[in-house]
Amino acid sequence: MINRRKFLASSIACGSAFVVSRVVGNSFAESIVSSREEIKITILHTNDTHSQIDPLPTNDKYAGKGGVARRATLVRKIRSENPNTLLIDAGDVCQGTPYFNFFKGEVEYKAMSMIGYDAGTLGNHEFDNGVASLASALKFANFDIVSANYEVKGTPLETIVKPYVVKTVSGIRVGLFGLGISPVSLIDPANFKGVTYLDPITTAREVVNTLREKEKCALVVCMSHLGYSEHPRQGAVIDTTVASQVDGIDFIASGHTHLFMEKPVMQQQPCGKETVIFQVGKSGIYVGRVDFTFRDGKVAKVEGKLIDLRET
Repeated sequence: MINRRKFLASSIACGSAFVVSRVVGNSFAESIVSSREEIKITILHTNDTHSQIDPLPTNDKYAGKGGVARRATLVRKIRSENPNTLLIDAGDVCQGTPYFNFFKGEVEYKAMSMIGYDAGTLGNHEFDNGVASLASALKFANFDIVSANYEVKGTPLETIVKPYVVKTVSGIRVGLFGLGISPVSLIDPANFKGVTYLDPITTAREVVNTLREKEKCALVVCMSHLGYSEHPRQGAVIDTTVASQVDGIDFIASGHTHLFMEKPVMQQQPCGKETVIFQVGKSGIYVGRVDFTFRDGKVAKVEGKLIDLRET
């Protein structure tokens, strides 16, 4: 387990990250990639799927949408078109249907494993049955679980949850980390016992610095369950807060507030560069897609769109 408190506290220099919505721009962080070929890395993301294993019922506003079978078909299709594809989740995999009531998360994580997720983070509802129950459920996840600002040392989650993970995709190092929401008024203290909530801004700066400087990542992605701007709790740290105060995050896959964004938004970092933020509602109704095109090991173009799972 990596000790979060030993991360370097300083933020990464402004020139180390650059994100654009459609056009080629200035230089990105130095990369270990020396090839001059164009490489496209596709990131598919979900959030707040809430145990929706089946498509939504006929009496629902989004009847017929969602369901893990459609998601699996979509992911398989996109990966056949572009093998350089990562699939991630921004939390609240659990709670909402009888699948969770009866099987305590086992079905959800088995399904995600079969679909082929690469990484996910923890939402507040993952703790609905307590830390030990969550740890048992996560044994069925054959993908990485990351949460940088939940200190889990000394709990059953210690050997399962990491602050970050690095994936090498076609020679490009991609850093993935997670941020969780404050448990206050959201998680029963007994169900969060032993886990310490750390400030997401400070933690994000430390992790991004580590990913950029130590791990030499050319792309940094945050899976966040902090919520977007429509957060009901006044003064809460949300995704736009993180992006506006932390340099070096290329993409925040957002969760918690169930916001149906039609397309990604851009948030300016302190150094003037931009972070992509995208949240895709709830219940697996949609999947988000963000494509990062690299040329000479540097990001040249970023494109994103919403995918309707009723249409797959």
